[in-house]
Parts: sequence; structure tokens; C-alpha cells
Amino acid sequence: MKKLYWRPQRISAKVIILLAAVSVLGLLLVESFKVREKQRYYREKLVASQVAHKAFMAIKEERTNRGIPINPATDPSRSGLVGMLLSKVTTNTGVLAAKQTTVNPNFAAVFVHLLKRAGVREGDPVALGFSGSFPAINLTVLAAIKAIKATPLIISSVGSSQWGANHPEFMYTDMERVLRRRGVLPYKSLAVSLGGVDDLATGLSPEGQQALGDAIKRNHLVQLEAREVSDNLRQRMALYREGAGGAEIKAYVNVGGGTTSVGTRVSKRLFKPGLNRGLPRGAGEIDSVMTRFARQGIPVIHVTKIEKIAQRYGLPLTPKKMPPVGEGKIFIREEYSPLLVGGVLALILALMFGFLRLDLAFRLFTSAPRGSSGSPEQMV
Repeated sequence: MKKLYWRPQRISAKVIILLAAVSVLGLLLVESFKVREKQRYYREKLVASQVAHKAFMAIKEERTNRGIPINPATDPSRSGLVGMLLSKVTTNTGVLAAKQTTVNPNFAAVFVHLLKRAGVREGDPVALGFSGSFPAINLTVLAAIKAIKATPLIISSVGSSQWGANHPEFMYTDMERVLRRRGVLPYKSLAVSLGGVDDLATGLSPEGQQALGDAIKRNHLVQLEAREVSDNLRQRMALYREGAGGAEIKAYVNVGGGTTSVGTRVSKRLFKPGLNRGLPRGAGEIDSVMTRFARQGIPVIHVTKIEKIAQRYGLPLTPKKMPPVGEGKIFIREEYSPLLVGGVLALILALMFGFLRLDLAFRLFTSAPRGSSGSPEQMV
């Protein structure tokens, strides 16, 4: 049997205008009154960035004390973490804008975020492959490790590309020792390599090779002696396993484009910047530290394309001065208020139900013509 229902003969234009006005007003309210929400791990992120800032200040003070000039044209924040265009220990080309962007202590918060997403918890071993080309990033990674109380297993390269830690008298290994001595970042590399082409600084002058060796000796570090890539890989993996002491390594962090760490240029591009939870298609054919860890199901954090990572997490590009701790959407995001959104939506639905279903519009806005009952027509 067919049911009967009632419907107005027409919907008043006034009703449509009212509903549209309420909807637009609701949209304006929702956009205008967003709430600031602290992101997950806010406390750890803030602590990490504070530690990174302290490390940056210690490096600046040490460089100044050693009489090594800082060029404000290339290092506008005067951090001492941006090096020179060329020196006898410069192993490769580099991008100045990327190096300037790294001078931001809030990158430490990004690495807290990525390490937590990788499943790293207090006490967990984390394997780190550092490049002298990105000293500021190395320090922010270690600051994140310290904030979440994980255990770093570090293998570093001494050489550096342009604008990195490429001053012969103040290289990344020197920075590591300074921060360890001051108790800011109390960590020491398990071993170091020369870096550069084939991880052997191939192409550097004899003076440059000697300067790299001197940096290793004065900082009392163990040098990887492998002449073949396969031997280098084997030594690195063995050092990481030994450093973990039988515990499961929870993540691998690669900084830069070291040959042994990332493999070829193709492999470097196959792994996306940031967190990689599995082995990318095609990467398994290229042997590197990253692919070996990925094959084992260990998350890989690939720190490359610095500017892309900065934009993703709301950090400024090439800042003219060092950003203050706690700045960026990695800490706090503006989000829509769930209560306000729900209230506006409920109001619009209630008006639509009342006007279109209960016939309130007909009663409020419609004047029936003479001779008409003014009642809705019967519909089947």
C-alpha cells in the first residue's frame, strides 16, 4: 500500500537565502576561530630542540675561541655550522641554501617525530650514518636521541662537501668531541671513514688526505680501513651489531649522501626523504647500509632533500637568523575546533529538517493567496 506524505507546493526563495547565509556564516566562524593544538610528543620535541640550540651555541663559541672566522654572507645566523666554498678537505659539491636551512634547532623536533613513528623507545639502539657535510643535522639527530633517551650507534665521515664542516681545523669530528667534553651531547662515533668518493676521499690532494687523518687522530677515533665497498659495508654492519650488544636495532638514520650508506645515486633517489618502512622497489639490487637494514625490516630515516623536509614540517627555508626554539607546526598546529564544526553542522541540519521536512518555511514565509486553503498539497 502506498504511503502519503505532505510537501509544500514550492520552497520559498527566502528559505534558500537563509540557509545559504547561515552556511556561509558558519564557514566564516569555523575558519576564524581555529584552535591551537599541541602535537604528539610535544614535551620531547621541545626538550630536543633546546638541547640542539645549546649544542649550536657551544659550537659557535668554540669556533670563535679558536679564531676561525664566520662569514655572515654565507652563514647569516652566524652559527659557525656553515663552512666554506672550498678547502683542502672539501670532497664534493654542495648546495648553500640547504646548508643554511639546516641551522635550525627545531629540526630536532622533526627527528623526535620520525623516530617515534619508527617505533623507537627509551633505551632502544639506533644506528646512525653521519656525514661531515651536514653538521647541524647531525647535532639535531643526536639531540632527538637524547630527548627520547635512545642509544645512538654512530659511524661518521670526516670529509665534507661544500659549505659543510669543511674547515681543516674544525671538522665534524672536532665538533663531536667539543660537545662531548662540554656534556651537551655525550656521544662518540664507533668509527669514522674518510668520506667522499668511494668513502675513501678519492681525488683529494695529499694535503687533504693528511688533514683528514689528522682530524681522526686528534679526536682519538677508530678509522675504517676497508678499501673495497663490500668490506666497508661488512665492517659497518658488524660495528652496529656489536654496539647494540645483542639488542634489536630499531631504526637506521642516514644523513646526507655517503656512498656506503646510500649506495648509488639511483638508490639515494629510491628512498624517499623521511621515514621509509620498507625496501623501495628496485632498491634491493643496490647494496648499501640503508638497503641492508631495510631488508631486515628495520625502518630507515633518510635525511636528504633538506628543503623538502623543512617545508613538510613547517620550518623556514634559509632563515636570516636562527629560529627560536619551539617554532613551527611540528610543535603546534592550528586546527578546526571540533565543537564549533559540530555546532555549525548541527544548526544547518536542524534548519534544513525544520524548513524542508516539518514545513516551518511554509508557515513562516509563505502567504497563501485568496481562495486558497494555504495547505500543502497531498503527495504519493
